[in-house]
Amino acid sequence: MNLLLLGAGGFFGAIARYLLSTYGNRTSPFMPFGTMLVNLLGSFLLGMTIGFELSSAFNALFATGFLGAFTTFSTMQTEAVKLFDEKKRLRAALYLLMTFSGGTLFAALGFLIIAA
Repeated sequence: MNLLLLGAGGFFGAIARYLLSTYGNRTSPFMPFGTMLVNLLGSFLLGMTIGFELSSAFNALFATGFLGAFTTFSTMQTEAVKLFDEKKRLRAALYLLMTFSGGTLFAALGFLIIAA
C-alpha cells in the first residue's frame, strides 16, 4: 500500500515541480528562481511534516513521494553548471549558496514552527 502512495505522491509532486519551476525560471533572468523556489518550499514543507510526526502512510505519500519528486537536486546542479559554463560564476555560487543554506534554514524553520 505504501508503495502505491509513494507513486501517487511522486506523480503529483513531479507535475507541481514542473509547473512551478518552469513558470518561476521564466520570470527571473538572473538565476533559476523557479528551481530554487521549489527546493526551498519543499524543504520547509518537509520540516513541517517531520515536526507533525504523522503516519508512515502519509510520509510515503507526501514526504517521500510528493516532496521527493517536487524538490530536485539534479536540476539544481545542472543549472549551476550551466551558469558556470556561461561565465556567470558569481551567480552560480550565489545560487548554490542560497539553495543549500536556505534549504537547511527553511527545513529547520518548518520543523520549529510545528514542534514549538
